[in-house]
Amino acid sequence: MRNKLPLTLLLVAFFAYSTWVIAAQGYFGFLTLAWREPWGMQMFLDLIIALGLVTTQLVPDARRRGMNPWPFVLGTVALGSIAPLAYLLVRRPLR
Repeated sequence: MRNKLPLTLLLVAFFAYSTWVIAAQGYFGFLTLAWREPWGMQMFLDLIIALGLVTTQLVPDARRRGMNPWPFVLGTVALGSIAPLAYLLVRRPLR
Protein backbone atom coordinates (compact mmCIF):
# COMPACT_ATOMS: atom_id res chain seq x y z
CA MET A 1 0.00 0.00 0.00
CA ARG A 2 1.41 3.36 -0.94
CA ASN A 3 2.07 6.12 1.56
CA LYS A 4 -0.94 8.44 1.69
CA LEU A 5 0.57 10.93 4.14
CA PRO A 6 1.54 13.58 1.52
CA LEU A 7 -1.94 13.46 -0.03
CA THR A 8 -3.56 13.61 3.41
CA LEU A 9 -1.47 16.66 4.36
CA LEU A 10 -2.35 18.34 1.06
CA LEU A 11 -6.06 17.69 1.57
CA VAL A 12 -6.05 18.92 5.18
CA ALA A 13 -4.04 22.06 4.34
CA PHE A 14 -6.15 22.90 1.29
CA PHE A 15 -9.40 22.24 3.16
CA ALA A 16 -8.26 24.51 6.02
CA TYR A 17 -7.26 27.29 3.62
CA SER A 18 -10.49 26.96 1.64
CA THR A 19 -12.53 27.11 4.85
CA TRP A 20 -10.70 30.28 5.90
CA VAL A 21 -11.26 31.93 2.49
CA ILE A 22 -14.96 31.00 2.46
CA ALA A 23 -15.38 32.32 6.01
CA ALA A 24 -13.71 35.60 5.04
CA GLN A 25 -15.15 36.12 1.54
CA GLY A 26 -18.33 34.04 1.42
CA TYR A 27 -19.06 30.89 -0.57
CA PHE A 28 -19.57 32.79 -3.84
CA GLY A 29 -16.85 35.38 -3.26
CA PHE A 30 -14.84 34.06 -6.22
CA LEU A 31 -17.59 35.19 -8.60
CA THR A 32 -16.86 38.83 -7.76
CA LEU A 33 -13.30 38.37 -8.98
CA ALA A 34 -14.32 36.26 -11.97
CA TRP A 35 -16.81 38.87 -13.22
CA ARG A 36 -14.45 41.79 -12.57
CA GLU A 37 -11.15 40.49 -13.96
CA PRO A 38 -10.55 38.68 -17.27
CA TRP A 39 -7.84 36.57 -15.62
CA GLY A 40 -10.24 35.69 -12.83
CA MET A 41 -12.80 34.46 -15.37
CA GLN A 42 -10.11 32.57 -17.28
CA MET A 43 -9.02 30.79 -14.10
CA PHE A 44 -12.64 30.03 -13.18
CA LEU A 45 -13.35 28.53 -16.62
CA ASP A 46 -10.09 26.58 -16.51
CA LEU A 47 -11.08 25.16 -13.12
CA ILE A 48 -14.48 24.09 -14.46
CA ILE A 49 -12.83 22.33 -17.42
CA ALA A 50 -10.21 20.64 -15.24
CA LEU A 51 -12.74 19.44 -12.68
CA GLY A 52 -14.97 18.20 -15.49
CA LEU A 53 -12.06 16.15 -16.85
CA VAL A 54 -11.26 14.80 -13.39
CA THR A 55 -14.89 13.83 -12.89
CA THR A 56 -15.05 11.98 -16.22
CA GLN A 57 -12.14 9.84 -14.99
CA LEU A 58 -13.36 9.52 -11.39
CA VAL A 59 -16.76 8.03 -12.27
CA PRO A 60 -15.54 4.97 -14.24
CA ASP A 61 -12.63 4.47 -11.81
CA ALA A 62 -15.00 4.42 -8.82
CA ARG A 63 -17.32 1.97 -10.59
CA ARG A 64 -14.39 -0.33 -11.42
CA ARG A 65 -13.53 -0.29 -7.72
CA GLY A 66 -17.10 -1.05 -6.64
CA MET A 67 -17.68 2.41 -5.18
CA ASN A 68 -20.54 4.85 -5.62
CA PRO A 69 -19.06 7.86 -7.50
CA TRP A 70 -21.97 10.26 -6.89
CA PRO A 71 -20.95 11.59 -3.47
CA PHE A 72 -17.63 12.59 -5.03
CA VAL A 73 -19.24 14.07 -8.15
CA LEU A 74 -21.63 16.17 -6.03
CA GLY A 75 -18.75 17.02 -3.70
CA THR A 76 -16.73 18.24 -6.68
CA VAL A 77 -19.55 20.58 -7.67
CA ALA A 78 -19.85 21.92 -4.12
CA LEU A 79 -16.23 21.81 -2.93
CA GLY A 80 -14.05 21.82 -6.04
CA SER A 81 -10.89 19.73 -5.90
CA ILE A 82 -11.38 18.81 -2.25
CA ALA A 83 -13.73 15.96 -3.25
CA PRO A 84 -11.41 14.35 -5.85
CA LEU A 85 -8.53 14.60 -3.36
CA ALA A 86 -10.70 12.83 -0.78
CA TYR A 87 -11.60 10.19 -3.37
CA LEU A 88 -7.93 9.45 -3.94
CA LEU A 89 -7.54 8.85 -0.22
CA VAL A 90 -10.53 6.56 0.27
CA ARG A 91 -10.76 4.65 -3.00
CA ARG A 92 -10.62 0.89 -2.72
CA PRO A 93 -7.88 -1.14 -4.34
CA LEU A 94 -8.72 -2.78 -7.66
CA ARG A 95 -9.94 -6.34 -7.26
